[in-house]
Amino acid sequence: QVQLVESGGGSVQAGGSLRPSCAYTANRACMGWFRQAPGKEREEVATIDSDGDTNYADSVKGRFTFSKDNAKKILYLQMNNLKPEDTAMYYCATGIYKEICRTKAGYTRWGQGTQVTVSS
Repeated sequence: QVQLVESGGGSVQAGGSLRPSCAYTANRACMGWFRQAPGKEREEVATIDSDGDTNYADSVKGRFTFSKDNAKKILYLQMNNLKPEDTAMYYCATGIYKEICRTKAGYTRWGQGTQVTVSS
């Protein structure tokens, strides 16, 4: 079973930056970052498949960058120009079916999450 451990969340003011990371134990066809705000459903933030195809939610395009260090087995989510609406628990996740990497349904293993809070 793949193990995923997030870290690097925190509290910042609007306009600031954070870079959560996720240590994983095995590579998978789909790897992604998701977030869940209180009272809302978990949503996709950024995903990458085994071909390196990276996709971002419209709400984070141009501000967030998803990267993957294969040697260290760490995922990063560089978040710049943060907004209060980015406040959420952020999760990394993996899936095995490349055809559905862009959707939440394609992910079966989840980390415990790291909290990101952005104040105005």
